[in-house]
Amino acid sequence: MKTTLFALIAVSTALAAAPAFADQALATSKNCMACHAADKKLVGPAYKDVAAKYAGQAGAADKLAQKIMKGGAGVWGPVPMPANTQVNEAEARKLAAWVLSLK
Repeated sequence: MKTTLFALIAVSTALAAAPAFADQALATSKNCMACHAADKKLVGPAYKDVAAKYAGQAGAADKLAQKIMKGGAGVWGPVPMPANTQVNEAEARKLAAWVLSLK
């Protein structure tokens, strides 16, 4: 009985974490992690700081998806974020949702 319970807990934990890892993998494959980290500032802000700044704002995911694709400047300091032409709209939406889910 204990073995079954532990197995169920392990499987449910892995399934719950899978989307977060998949989105981090997408961020890594698109070179986002060269300038950003989940929990600390690098060249750009930490993703957790971005999530906190936009928490509860209507349209935040769409706004971030556009910034991911087109770039931006002035919100987080003097260093602009360049456009990411290698990221399509679906990927940008997925990345934005992932960033906003971080706590």
